[in-house]
Amino acid sequence: MTGIEIDADARAAVVRACRHLSAAGLSPGSSGNVSVRVGSRIIATTTGSSLRAVTEEQLAVTPADQEGAPRPTKELPLHAAMYAAHPEAAAVVHLHSPFATAIACLPPTGDGFAQLPPLTPYRVMRLGDVPLVPYAAPGSAELASGVAAAAPGHAVLLLANHGPVVAAATLDAAIDLAEELETAAQLTLLLRQAPAVALDAAAIAALTPPGH
Repeated sequence: MTGIEIDADARAAVVRACRHLSAAGLSPGSSGNVSVRVGSRIIATTTGSSLRAVTEEQLAVTPADQEGAPRPTKELPLHAAMYAAHPEAAAVVHLHSPFATAIACLPPTGDGFAQLPPLTPYRVMRLGDVPLVPYAAPGSAELASGVAAAAPGHAVLLLANHGPVVAAATLDAAIDLAEELETAAQLTLLLRQAPAVALDAAAIAALTPPGH
């Protein structure tokens, strides 16, 4: 398969992912961005593009193929920081999904994690503890630096007062993580004023791989 064919497949996959995320209500308005890594190249959505309407031709490639080509999202440094921390990752998804963003507006725990109690085994197994990256302006070098500091060992992050970012080996896996995070956030908020019972330390230990 040629590089052109690989790029074409990757572009089509990004568009499918964007449509899915939009249909799921996880990217309101023109928010959110998606990228895939193909070798040394990153194919990404552009700033201000709506995930529900983005086309393959509108996607940006970096390094750029030609002058005047579409420019990638201003959050590309954030994506690059996730890729650098996770060499196995081939996809990064950043969203402004409502429930996860609501959790990102709460103060962190004493350990710097988001307020996502271990209510289900899936929060523990699939998400782990989710770092809350200190607030910095969208698209800023400070935000990318915060992500770079928090990302090692964590494929799922919340950006304070902003939203989630996840990295995974495939786009489908990244979407799964984003959806799992949104569900965990929704459950947390639904039970916030209720006497919910979280998993105890023994249950969490049995679900957590050694060294984590």
